[in-house]
Amino acid sequence: MHQPTRRAAALPLLALLVSLTACSSGTGARISGDATTAPPTRRVPGPERTASAVPDRVTIASVGVDSALLPLGLNQDGTVEVPPAEQGMTAGWYTGAAVPGEPGAAVIIGHNDTRFGEAVFHDLHKISKGADIAVRDSRGRTVHFTVTATETVSKKAFPTDKVYGATNARVLRLITCDGAFDPQGHPVDNLIVYAAER
Repeated sequence: MHQPTRRAAALPLLALLVSLTACSSGTGARISGDATTAPPTRRVPGPERTASAVPDRVTIASVGVDSALLPLGLNQDGTVEVPPAEQGMTAGWYTGAAVPGEPGAAVIIGHNDTRFGEAVFHDLHKISKGADIAVRDSRGRTVHFTVTATETVSKKAFPTDKVYGATNARVLRLITCDGAFDPQGHPVDNLIVYAAER
């Protein structure tokens, strides 16, 4: 795994990326977090990281999620990677955002369904306010987050600043696809789960 990097987000570019949203790996496949819904973030300035630990597992017992985490970077077009469809049962941590447990918004993206069937965040819509989300790092440290809210949004109106904006709080966002399908078989919405460190 590579260390996450700090990136500065250009709002005009972000607006363009969000407007290009689409996510599907095949007809009728509901997969998470189209890369364009996860633009580079504006992180809160602070001391450079001294630890080499990175998140490697997410567990949400209340909805049956227990997954390793893949590191997700940027594609060549500047959009954020999503886990390969073949690894639909594995979620990914966006390395351009905060490390879970550090100040800032950490972002985990997971598929809902892929052409191979149900995926890691298939039941994420069942999560309740107050639910526990545990993120373990490569050194064995586990950080717990409490769900504070959920939101279903149109991909054409993705709340980029709300999800990725700079903050001193230690927060987590989970993103997957949701909603009806467009004529090309792409889900038209995103489900966003907001959580804060305990």
